[in-house]
Order: sequence, then structure tokens, then C-alpha cells
Amino acid sequence: MGGATEKTHRLRWWRNGGVSSALSFLFIAFMVFASIGFSYTYMMYNSSSGCQEDSEGSWAIGVFYGDSPFSLKPIEAVNVWENRSAAWPVANPIVTCAWVTDSGFPSNFVADPFLYVQGEALYLFFETKNSLTMQGDIGVAKSIDNGASWQHLGVVLDEEWHLSYPYVFDYNGQIYMMPEGSKKGDLRLYRAVTFPVKWKLEKIILKRPLIDSVIVQHDSKYWLFGSDHSRISTKKNGELEIWYSNTPFGPWKQHKKNPVYNTNRKTGARNGGRPFFYNGSLYRLGQDDGETYGKRVRVFKIEVLTSYSYKEVEVDLGFENPTKGKNAWNGARSHHLDVQRLNSGQWIAVSDGDRTPSGDMSRRCIIGWLLILAAGSLVLVMGMLLGFVRCIVPLSWCPNSLKKRSDSFLVWERSSLLSSRLRHYLSRLNRVSSVLRCKMNLKTSLGRFAFAVILITSIVLTCVGSGYIFGGSGGHKPYAINHHYSQFTMLAMTYDARLWNLKWYIKHYSQCPSVREIVVVWNKGTPPDPTEFESAVPVRIRIEEKNSLNNRFKLDPLIKTRGVLELDDDIMMSCEYIERGFKVWRENPERLVGFYPRLVNGAEYRGEKHARKFNAYNMILTGAAFMDNEVAFKRYWSEEAEAGRSAVDAVFNCEDVLMNFLFANATRASRGYVEYVKASWAIDTSKLSGVAISENTQSHYRVRSKCIERFTALYGRISDRMVEFSRRKDGWD
Repeated sequence: MGGATEKTHRLRWWRNGGVSSALSFLFIAFMVFASIGFSYTYMMYNSSSGCQEDSEGSWAIGVFYGDSPFSLKPIEAVNVWENRSAAWPVANPIVTCAWVTDSGFPSNFVADPFLYVQGEALYLFFETKNSLTMQGDIGVAKSIDNGASWQHLGVVLDEEWHLSYPYVFDYNGQIYMMPEGSKKGDLRLYRAVTFPVKWKLEKIILKRPLIDSVIVQHDSKYWLFGSDHSRISTKKNGELEIWYSNTPFGPWKQHKKNPVYNTNRKTGARNGGRPFFYNGSLYRLGQDDGETYGKRVRVFKIEVLTSYSYKEVEVDLGFENPTKGKNAWNGARSHHLDVQRLNSGQWIAVSDGDRTPSGDMSRRCIIGWLLILAAGSLVLVMGMLLGFVRCIVPLSWCPNSLKKRSDSFLVWERSSLLSSRLRHYLSRLNRVSSVLRCKMNLKTSLGRFAFAVILITSIVLTCVGSGYIFGGSGGHKPYAINHHYSQFTMLAMTYDARLWNLKWYIKHYSQCPSVREIVVVWNKGTPPDPTEFESAVPVRIRIEEKNSLNNRFKLDPLIKTRGVLELDDDIMMSCEYIERGFKVWRENPERLVGFYPRLVNGAEYRGEKHARKFNAYNMILTGAAFMDNEVAFKRYWSEEAEAGRSAVDAVFNCEDVLMNFLFANATRASRGYVEYVKASWAIDTSKLSGVAISENTQSHYRVRSKCIERFTALYGRISDRMVEFSRRKDGWD
């Protein structure tokens, strides 16, 4: 009894401790909710880029090819393959801040790319924003395989002021660079001393802070296009000036109509890359900054260019707009293009892009902190309900406080009507705690329910707010292997009764960054029209004559990628897990890489719990697995697998079991043939639509157990080929 009384006194002392108990509660609550927010962002968001987030964006650089400047396609569309990084095909972006950072030059983003062609070698000059100095420097990279892979040669120009837009050109047998350095207040020309890594200031050609300037020779004169934002009357990103001279060194004379543009920023007045000639005409590239800075590049055909007149008309560039939004490296904006003709006659271009609009980081921070502030307010309410927080403001601010105050404060109180009203308001505010405890008594079921709702709401607000602040743009990003990105084809087998599943499936997975195409294997019923689907990638319906599970692995010459994700149409998971699986497969392209592990250590087929019990697996269900279609499909349709395929048709089951046996049989005993990737959550949509293929689990397992017996007799045992969980360094298994 005495112990209980002492405990009660201690509890009263703790609750009545005033400021000390309130501060203790708030400190503990802060630590708990901070841990929740950190854990949420760590688990839910991909932080693999290796770059610091920057308020100016997350710019990267891609390569494009075409028969003309108006038929450019991204590198992944022309099927350029890179075996060393399992990039089949190579996909944009090809230069990122992570690549520059890993080369020893910390970078927040890369942008403003310019090409220089020298024989069979390509040199790429670009702005790289230094993560330490937070200013732009000029970097350079080299490619000897037509732009499929690049070697970073370092930072070649680093001044005390910001540099960008490294326009490189030839003149009289020398190579020159004219970067933007408007912060210095002039326009400078550098000459290559040792190309491409060493440059020397040749001349200050114009004492004007021109932005994004280019020089082009036309009709025996040199023309300089640039924008000057230093004047009060200038409309930012809507101004263009033209200068002309007999040489790139000047002296430069102003065009009679300068500024030739001083208008809306969406008109493309500001330069957006190198001017180019095509079929005898000169074209200028401009930035459309209307919706957001650097929204897109516009192309203008120059019809009149003289010292007293200028006329241009816009033409269609023919670029396909990105369809994946924040999940695409250039989904939000692209403000620069350099297109040049190679010796082969093919055209090549480099362009920059960003997945988020201008100011996205600031907007997310504001929203995130507001949500966390709201969560903090709810934590304060919980403290009041628990009795730890009894006042919101110090009692000394209230009129009835007995605490001694200074004479000057008392004079201020008497002389100020505002102060009197403020202290009365604060007094009423302090009564909120007692009112809340009366209205929501925690001893009642309603009070406990209200407290639970407040707690859950505060946790949700903390997680969402943390995601806005620390989770990046919110888009899913692909993973690079040796700084190369790639793409894969998704393949789903279905029939008419599962069309509802399929529509949801295609809409969701078509947004994943590395998905190139979705192939639907239509086994039964009237096939749908591909235009019925809301998809960010092409959808192809492959109609089969026979309703067979073997169709899942049918040879398909129209598939353009080596990597194929076989994924049942009733499985829904985050694109993040899909991208992780693709990365693991690219690191192990000879294996089956999937999300549902099984352990066969006898003749009986069992679920994932059995594998977890023994901390090992030797089978991956191919209803959710990556594989090399050139290897896996040929192996499945080989003469050796004919008996197995017949068994699959006989029971209309076990095609995934057969594929595992074939991989195990074809792989040396010392090497693994399966890899597991954990998906923290996945939804089985067939349970929502009532069209699950294997609704009777026990019957399904019995059939598969018989398949294991049959395949063991045909292809040998796999029970001695176990792989442990949690053995890889990535932590995804």
C-alpha cells in the first residue's frame, strides 16, 4: 500500500511538474516522431543517386540520334548495347552528377551540354555545379563508341565566379570556348592550349554580362546571339540581342533592332543550344521558360539575318515528349540541345533534362514543414490529454500570474491596450488544456478513440511531411550499373475475365522508369484494343492460339530488350521494388531474379514460410521474376524441356517450377541460379476481382509437389542448391 502511495505521489509530482514535465514529454515525443519520420524516408525513398539535392534542380544529360535534326530518338530507341554494364539497351541519361561525383569531382547536377567532334572521338563539355563551392564549373567527357559510354576527363575550367553554357567552336585551326560568366560582367573567349583539358583566356570580347551566348558564321559575318538581363527594362528570359563582327574577336557592333526580343519568357528568346545548318537553312534554339524555367526547347528557322533586320519562324523539332512525369529523367523540363552531323551522315544530339520543375525543392520544403508543424500541434494536444502539458504559454504572460515582474514591464502593461488584450487571450489559451481533458476523457471509450485518431494522424503527417522534405521529388528513379541505365520489357499472361486487373496493372507499371514496353500474352477470349489502356509505354497484345501456361516463355523476336520481367497481372507493388529487382538482375543476368522465394528440400512443395524457417531458398516463382529472354526462353523451348512442357500442359500448372529446374540443370553446381529481392508490400488484386487462378491453395500445392517429383526425375535434384537469405551487401534479400 505504501509503495502504491509513493508511486502515486511520484506520478503526481511528474504530472504537476509544470514546465519540466512538459519539456520532458515534448523532448521524448520529438525523438519518437523524428525516428518515425527518418525510418519512413529511409524505407520508402530511393537515395541511390549519389548527388546532393539542389534548389536549381536535378539536371542530367542524354544522347539522341536521328537521320536529321528533326527525327531525333533517345539512345534506348536505337538499341545501343553495352555488355560490360549489362545495359541491353543503354538508356538515358548517359551523364549524371553521380557519375561526375564518383570521378572525384563533387557535383549537384550537370547541364548545358555541348559536343565537339574530333575524328571518331566525341567530346562533351558541360556545366557541373560544384557541391562544395555551389558554383558552376566546366567539365568534359570523352566517348569513342559514338556516345554509348563516356570517360570523365575532369573539370577543365574553374574560375572564381559561376560558369555555364560552354560553347565550343573552331576558328582558324584553333579550338575556342565561350562559357557564360555573366557574374563577372563580361563575355570571355578561351583557347585550348592542350585540348580538351587545358584552356587559356584569349580575350574579353565584350564587356556586357551576356547570358547563354553563341557565335555562328553566316553570310561572311560572325553573329553573336545572347541575352542581357542587367538592364532594368529587360524582361528576364524574354530578351535577345544580336551583335555582328568580321571575326569572333570583335570588335562587335550591335544590331540595329537590339534588343530584337524583349517580351514574354515563353517565346524562346533566350538561347537553348548551338545554332545549326540543315538543308541550307540556319536554325536557332531557344528556351521556353513560360510554365517553369527551362520547360522545353523551341526551334526557329532564321529567314532574315542582316545588320538592320531579323526574322525567324518557329518549326517543329519532332521530339517525343516524356510520358512518365517525375519518373523520367527529363519528365518535367529540358532547356538545352546541341545537335551535330557526324562523318557517317548520322545526326547526334545531347540534351539536358530534369524530372522536377523549377522551385520544386522549395515548394516541397514549405509543404513538408507545414505538415510537421501540424503534427507537432497534435503532439501538443496529446500532451494536454495525458496531463503532461498544462499550459501553452508561460504563466508570467497572463494577467493573474503571481510571478514578480519588472517595473518597466508593469508600465508597458498599464499603458498598452494591446498588451492587456493579448494577456487575456493567452489566459484563455491556457484553459484549452483543461477543456480538452473534460471533453475527451481518456477513461472513456470515446476519449481513447479520439486519442488514437490524433496519434495516427500525427504519425501520418510526420511521415508525409518527412517525405516532402527528405524524400526527394517523390518520383521513382532507376538504378545504374557502372553508370549505365537500361530498360526491360514487362510480360503478363492473362485472359478476358481478368481485364479489370490488366487495366490497373498497365496504368501502374507503365510509369516505372525502366519499363520500355508491356507485352500482354492473351491466352483466351476476345482480346482488347491496346488503345483501351492508359499507358505511358507501348502496349502489345500477343494473341495465342492455344491456352497454355507455356506461352509465358514463348520466343518473341519483337522483344527489343534482353531483360524481361514476367509479372502476373494480379500482383501490384511499388516501382521502387521493380527497379531494385532490375538492378539485381543486371548484376546477375545469368540467374532468375524474383520476389517470391521457395525452398524445395524434398518432394513436397511449400510456401515462403518454409523457406524462412530454414533461412534458405532454391526456387524463384517466375510469376514475378526477371530473366534473360534470349537465354531463358530458348532453354524453355529446347528439345530437352519438351517432356517438362508436356507435363505443364497436362496439369495446367508448374511452368515456373520447370523453369527453375532448367536453370539449375544448366548451371554449374558451384554457381547459383536464383536471386531473391524483397518487396516490403505487394497486393494480390485477383482477390478483389474474384478471378484468382489458384484459389484452392492445398490442391494447388499438391499438384506442384507432383511436378517436383516429375522434374526431379527428368532434370535432377535442386534440394542441394540452396541460397541463404540476407547474404548480399545491398540488403534487399
